[in-house]
Amino acid sequence: MFSGLMEMRTTLARKMVFGNILLLGILLVSINIHGAASRKVRVLDSFDDSAAGCSRRFSASLTDFGGVGDGVTSNTLAFQSAIDSLSQFAPYGGSLLFVPPGKWLTGSFNLTSHFTLYLHKDATILASQDESEWAVIDPLPSYGRGRDADGGRYISLIFGTNLTDVVITGDNGTVDGQGVTWWDKFHKGELKYTRPYLIEIMYSQEVQISNITLMNSPSWNVHPVYSSNVVVQGLTILAPVTSPNTDGINPDSCTNTRIEDCYIVSGDDCVAVKSGWDQYGIKFGMPTKQLVIRRLTCISPFSAVIALGSEMSGGIEDVRAEDITGINSESAVRIKTAVGRGNYVKDIYVRRMTMKTMKMVFWMAGNYGSHPDNDYDPNAIPVIQNINFRDVVAENVTMAARLEGIPGHPFSGICISNVTIELAKKPKKIQWNCTEIAGVSSDVTPKACNLLEDQGPKNTCNFPEDFPSV
Repeated sequence: MFSGLMEMRTTLARKMVFGNILLLGILLVSINIHGAASRKVRVLDSFDDSAAGCSRRFSASLTDFGGVGDGVTSNTLAFQSAIDSLSQFAPYGGSLLFVPPGKWLTGSFNLTSHFTLYLHKDATILASQDESEWAVIDPLPSYGRGRDADGGRYISLIFGTNLTDVVITGDNGTVDGQGVTWWDKFHKGELKYTRPYLIEIMYSQEVQISNITLMNSPSWNVHPVYSSNVVVQGLTILAPVTSPNTDGINPDSCTNTRIEDCYIVSGDDCVAVKSGWDQYGIKFGMPTKQLVIRRLTCISPFSAVIALGSEMSGGIEDVRAEDITGINSESAVRIKTAVGRGNYVKDIYVRRMTMKTMKMVFWMAGNYGSHPDNDYDPNAIPVIQNINFRDVVAENVTMAARLEGIPGHPFSGICISNVTIELAKKPKKIQWNCTEIAGVSSDVTPKACNLLEDQGPKNTCNFPEDFPSV
């Protein structure tokens, strides 16, 4: 795809052969304004348009802006200078920044609209461990504070806000968060602000994050928030299973999101669906909805393959997950909520899950504590309803299910069908621990609890076929 890219050293003006005199004039004016930096941008006459996000008319390499891939030199200014220069081409088909082979040490940098960040397969973006390279930004309005500490949070390594049409992709190049120093500070209680994420895109639309490897994030790996039309595809996410809060992918108050074909090893939930925290999330009022998760493989010994919550105070609805594999994980699907969260988790559909070595398959909890402060509303009771699981096979399982609603406010409309759970050599004596729930079951082994009324062998839980398209 990128053959000849590094050899295209002629100026932009020499390459302008569009036959569009108006566009030529505009671009020449742009060159005069922006000077030498603009002249490093190339016109790509033959580029593979079939690769999503790569069909940009203009491109540059990080080395054109002084980038040094030795793993030691800071490239923060090089990244930001390159992106700032390329941003002028947003009205003319957008631009692409190529990260060539090498180890590119950098602090945080901001993306722009109609833009692609492309990593060569032998390129590694290394997150700086110098805290001065990480700006502190305000907490998310739907959270009210940082997750690790009161107040602000360190900006993410790759960050963008109020963007349209932004792509982070490559030939499986790597972003390494070098998170061990952040994890140590977290464990020692030395953090003044919340740890940075690897990638965070806010208030944006038409977002794609694909075909890269993310590793050793200081905290969450991928966090699209307050955004729509998001595709997260073909990622490999790796973290030590004991690393704190290294969630894989966290769609948060997002609409129309697709997560597919990802492999995740995590110290926390592999996919955590969120929408704000207690009174702040209720006030902000932006749900996560129209979410598709498919063909996911997860390893997470201390957390869930898919978690809904616990920050779900803007609401979570219409989540569809299928063809999921979980290996050595705490639970397959977990709903986490509490009094004070308010709003709802509803219309959840899961099918074709294969689980190997699990502490428990299904887990719903209405007593998942932690509040941002003491000003939450104790009368904000979350509603959990229409939760569907079907076609699940699990082996080496300690406990089938722990389903615990809120006293006086049961989780309702639960349906579990066509589930076969093979127990571990030393299973729990009680396989189904059910309180404050209501629903049905069909063809479940070991037999579900009495609160999930047995409907006989042919009842099948619902799974809508009309997938939303991103």
